[in-house]
Amino acid sequence: MIRCIAIQSVFLYTRFRSEAIFQKGNDVEKVQVDILGLSTSPSSGGAYALILKEMNGNRRLPIIIGAFEAQSIALEMEGIKPPRPLTHDLMKNIIDTFGVSLQDVFINELRDGTFYAKITIEGVSDSQEVDSRPSDAIALAVRYGVPIFVAEEVLNEAGIVAEGEEEEPGVEAKTDPPAVIKKHTSKLEELQTSLHEAIEKEEYEKAAKLRDDIRKLTMGD
Repeated sequence: MIRCIAIQSVFLYTRFRSEAIFQKGNDVEKVQVDILGLSTSPSSGGAYALILKEMNGNRRLPIIIGAFEAQSIALEMEGIKPPRPLTHDLMKNIIDTFGVSLQDVFINELRDGTFYAKITIEGVSDSQEVDSRPSDAIALAVRYGVPIFVAEEVLNEAGIVAEGEEEEPGVEAKTDPPAVIKKHTSKLEELQTSLHEAIEKEEYEKAAKLRDDIRKLTMGD
């Protein structure tokens, strides 16, 4: 029965919303995001793309997660309660038992293609940050209804701008001798075109791979 939930569809829209949009603390800019949905494709190998959307902008952040974590997130957001607690339900029960609560989730780093996160646990007298995978952190966030933040630096590096986003005013594109960059530009334009098509079709796992290819190509300049 659990396997027959809406997670098996191509895209899940959610009702998860919160009010705060932007924070700056410990000299790290935090941008609040919302869960836009989960997507998969026949070639995903069982993995899902969790899509986070900037609440005060047009950037989207695809994060590849496992099927179990995707199911755990979807079940909670759909209000489906399994007969026995899942791992993230157990984690919440343990946190509640010790009289503490989850304050927020922060995806703070992208290193070697891997996202890292921290969860803030608030106790009676102080709060503690605990390292976590983003998928586990977000599975807990939806159970507590707490805000999810992403470091501005991470969004700048890995975020995908939704179609229709305008270029920043006053910023001019660099121009190089056509003979030197013709081949490079052709490959880059091809990747960017494929990226826009993937976003339009909501194929976010493919878009994430194309984004990485574009970043490798541009960093090689």
